[in-house]
Amino acid sequence: MEIQIAQVENFKTFSDRRPEPTEAKGATVNEILVVGSLAYDTISTPEGRVDRALGGSANYFSLAASLFAPVRVVGVVGEDYEQKNIDLLEKRGVDVSGMERAAGKTFHWEGEYGKNNDMNEAVTIATHLNVLADFDPKIPANYINSNYVFLANIDPDLQMKVLDQVKHPRFVGMDTMNYWISSKLSSVKKILERVDALLINEGEAEMLTGANNAVAAAVEIAKMGPKAVVIKRGEYGFLQRRSCRVPLQ
Repeated sequence: MEIQIAQVENFKTFSDRRPEPTEAKGATVNEILVVGSLAYDTISTPEGRVDRALGGSANYFSLAASLFAPVRVVGVVGEDYEQKNIDLLEKRGVDVSGMERAAGKTFHWEGEYGKNNDMNEAVTIATHLNVLADFDPKIPANYINSNYVFLANIDPDLQMKVLDQVKHPRFVGMDTMNYWISSKLSSVKKILERVDALLINEGEAEMLTGANNAVAAAVEIAKMGPKAVVIKRGEYGFLQRRSCRVPLQ
């Protein structure tokens, strides 16, 4: 078991080192399947407010992961979702053929940073599931052999349904949020039994476990199933706890 507390000081991209994919049983060895929320956010800070900013953990995970490996994304958007946001993913080489557009509005989250002078914690003002409320993820046939799967923030029951469709993934990562922890705690704990790694922020980790600090929360989350836990701590970096070597290729 290993616990690391790190503060991020510099960020560099390594897209020039992105490995070439290797074919294996219908999927590239290092290809990543991400299933989750594609959203618009309304965010307020002491410096101002922005409406309809691009949001959703599937969007941001796809953009970041595309620097290192090919990415396939599955998710749902509404009629109001702008083509330029889809183009952004395609320009980064993300396979968007698993995205679907449904009648209605795109998932919308509204939150505030800086309440009580705390910029590390987002306070949820409103969560509008919209088309995400009826989302029924169907993994395309050419995606089901993906070796790496990231369950981005959606209903934990849907995350379970995704895993039931994917054949023998080598590694499964997961994200969640306070909305699901408060409304579907038992489902969150059930899916945690089937994932290798959880990414979560400090407030959510304490909410999930009842612990009063990130270190204690990481230990408790590891008992729920994940072999690796990454707790995001805003300007203080992150805490990582792992009991195994995370496969990188």
